[in-house]
Amino acid sequence: MNLFESLRQQGVDPQLLDGITQFRNTYLPEADDRIPEVRFTYYGKEVWEKAIAGILGGNHLLLSGPKATGKNVLSENLATLFGRPLWTISLNVNTDAASLIGSDTFKGGEVTLKKGPVYACGEAGGFGVFDEINMAKNEALSVVHSALDYRRILDVSGYGKLKLHPATRFIGTMNHGYIGTRDLNEALVSRFMVIHMPTITKENLELILKEKTRLNDEYIQRFSQFFLDIEKKSLNAEISSKAIDLRGLLNAIGLMEVGLPMVSAMEMGIMDKTFDSYEKELVMDVYATLFSKSLTAQDLFHA
Repeated sequence: MNLFESLRQQGVDPQLLDGITQFRNTYLPEADDRIPEVRFTYYGKEVWEKAIAGILGGNHLLLSGPKATGKNVLSENLATLFGRPLWTISLNVNTDAASLIGSDTFKGGEVTLKKGPVYACGEAGGFGVFDEINMAKNEALSVVHSALDYRRILDVSGYGKLKLHPATRFIGTMNHGYIGTRDLNEALVSRFMVIHMPTITKENLELILKEKTRLNDEYIQRFSQFFLDIEKKSLNAEISSKAIDLRGLLNAIGLMEVGLPMVSAMEMGIMDKTFDSYEKELVMDVYATLFSKSLTAQDLFHA
């Protein structure tokens, strides 16, 4: 199922879908190899409509929410949906202005600009994801401020100005509570349209498991309940967010399909991602309430 069909089934406003088609016809991609393939589909009609309207309105987006709410999946889906090349830009403590815009390099006996991801994205009309934007230090944030400015111009010292391609959009993602994060100032937040990413619903989680696994209906429901139960414990501060890993759950189910015992697969994908023995025990307790020790692959999957 392609993304357009998925959005139609989710009930996204047809006028917004028509807007996407017009956008794609107006701005043909210049770096097709960077348009991401769909690995996972984001589910959530309201969030989709906000994000699509924001992009069509010429805005940049800030996706804020706890772990496993689909911030990066939605970002990749948006790039695919709009047919735009994607640059994912990690804003860690070592990221500086040169690593974002570019730096001097020798080519053909001349000093030229080795383009950084923000410059390359702005030139090609791509979608740039500022991942964990609330971990960036001030030098990197100065570049982010310029990239998001309404004038849509990047001033590159020694190389003049770059006028951003009209299709360029930037998407910030942030998760409160990680070590090293901080609050964003008002001037930066004002450059974004903000979407608070809700925790995944049981219905949408079941849709993902149905799409990505061969689990039978009973165990689609049980694995969904398991994930939501440990997520609730994390939101209530009973455990950390380390075990709240939807990709880990899907990968663990894949390991079960190829023959790894169920407990071992779940340890690799979920339980052993926390290194605290007490926390792991709490997650194992939730697992034990939903799954029997005697379960085999034949019980879990369609023939």
